[in-house]
Amino acid sequence: MFWADKIAADAEGYQVVNDSKTPSGRVHVGSLRGVVIHDVIYRALKHAGKPVKFLYGVDDYDALDNVPKYLDQEKFSPYLGFPLCNVPSPEDSTSDYAKYFMGEFLEVFEYLGIRPEIYYLRDLYRSGKLNSYIDTFLKNAHLVREAYKEVSKADRPSNWYPFQVVCENCGKIATTVTTDYNGSEVFYTCNPNATDYVKGCGHSGWVSPFNGNGKLPWKVEWVAKWDILGVTIEMAGKDHSQKGGSRDVANAISRKVLQKQPPFHSPYEFILVNGTKMSSSKGVGSSAKEIAALLPPELLRFLMLRTQPRTVINFAPNYETITRLFRDYDTLINKYSQSPELTEELMPLFYAQLEDEVKAFQPFDFSTLISLLQVPRLNIQEEIVQRSQQPLTEHDQQIVNQRIASAQLWLQDYADEEEKLVLYLEQVPEKAYQLTQEQVGYLQKLIENLQNISHWEAEELQTLIFSTTKELQIQQANAFKALYLSFLNKERGPKAGGLLSYLEQSFVISRLQDVVALNADKEKVQVSI
Repeated sequence: MFWADKIAADAEGYQVVNDSKTPSGRVHVGSLRGVVIHDVIYRALKHAGKPVKFLYGVDDYDALDNVPKYLDQEKFSPYLGFPLCNVPSPEDSTSDYAKYFMGEFLEVFEYLGIRPEIYYLRDLYRSGKLNSYIDTFLKNAHLVREAYKEVSKADRPSNWYPFQVVCENCGKIATTVTTDYNGSEVFYTCNPNATDYVKGCGHSGWVSPFNGNGKLPWKVEWVAKWDILGVTIEMAGKDHSQKGGSRDVANAISRKVLQKQPPFHSPYEFILVNGTKMSSSKGVGSSAKEIAALLPPELLRFLMLRTQPRTVINFAPNYETITRLFRDYDTLINKYSQSPELTEELMPLFYAQLEDEVKAFQPFDFSTLISLLQVPRLNIQEEIVQRSQQPLTEHDQQIVNQRIASAQLWLQDYADEEEKLVLYLEQVPEKAYQLTQEQVGYLQKLIENLQNISHWEAEELQTLIFSTTKELQIQQANAFKALYLSFLNKERGPKAGGLLSYLEQSFVISRLQDVVALNADKEKVQVSI
């Protein structure tokens, strides 16, 4: 059984699925994994006929702890330590920093067919809905301290209270420390040394903790959210799910202070880019918005779902990774077309759809599209029609158009120079003059075999290229190098059979004859010298 369906099958009664995000900058694609996982759990529950609601929280009362490198440092540095909702927006299109960056993320939600009920922490605090929880946790600060100590070995002072005031003097929330509570007001100090990234102003005084004057520490806040929203299912990333980590601390607080069991939880792994965890505040990796522009929505969902949640996704939009993603998706589409029964193997495909339906189509290989788009004077649409096994339906054409757009954007923004196909049509590339005698001999035999080929098609050409290497017992790497140098002026390229199939047979044979002749002339010159 697919992992989400297993969760749904075990769930009893009304379910509330919750996830949240601190909008500290451009939301990276890694954050989408949690969003898609929770959305799929929500869909699995609906599919199982279970009553369910899906919530997504914006933790906009968290402090701005770093100014991303893509923002004006001079403009935003004065707001370090402020609640994100109190930081100005980078543009006039939104009221504040949090709504600006969350707006970008919510556009991706819509693109992926993810439609939770959105709530903002500022609203829960400022409306007074969290007042009773603030009072409970302040009155039971000793139990909160015990939970930290027992679970994570974090020793809080006996006068530490789980609350951060928005400083009345400087507006910072990250630097304030609460040391007393009299039932209606807390005593706090804006500590100059509270953090290593911004100084507190030193102000101190008594203030009401209610109606938005401050916030609970996030592990405590997490517990309050579970209770006020009735959350029954909330997964968490591996970093929060370690033994003695954030989730364990929150679970202990829920049991100790509220005497309530925490929601169902299972950890999920990170998305890495070349082995590096992605960070929105540090600007590391590709943003969710950028990757959504690159990949069709079903492919972006599939990226998150083709592996188990506990498996790391190492994502980098290079040629190998992106073509494999499309190829894996098309493999499942072909299997579904042959037998439209939703087996466990096909469930990632089912949940990758924007709606609860898999609509089969005739896949057109993405790597071939990348190559075709780089062939000069080629009518891409006509070429696709000619290469398709069956006439294209309207849905097939929609998918093809999506993929053309993705391939064009990939070539423009992501392809390395080595991955780009620059065909030398007018002249023999310079590096093709440097072939060995063995490589020249290979090209001579290949010319002979190409003249007798029955079908000028990618697979037959690829087979012929390989069989010629075996015929001459030449290393395949040297043979392919000779081919790529003859047409691309570099030692690597796309699938050789596909490359030749894009070109006229007469041109290919003529070019190889020219390369052989030029290298023969080079040998004569060297002998005469």
